[in-house]
Amino acid sequence: MKKETHPDYHEINVVMTDGTAFKTRSTYGKPGDTLRLDIDPLTHPAWTGGSQRLVDSGGQVARFNKRFQGFGLKQGK
Repeated sequence: MKKETHPDYHEINVVMTDGTAFKTRSTYGKPGDTLRLDIDPLTHPAWTGGSQRLVDSGGQVARFNKRFQGFGLKQGK
């Protein structure tokens, strides 16, 4: 294996949006650096099941719902 081809893999601190922290290994920064997250699984709607909104450009969502209304799927808001 060639020398100097892989980045330095070291331990860093990760701080979640609620202030909790944990240690992990990463190539981010230098050993002991802190990575503060703006978005994480505790707050992001993709993980929390938050409300979603569809932007209906040109009525495509309405046409889709009309076309497939007989399949017994629940209608979104």
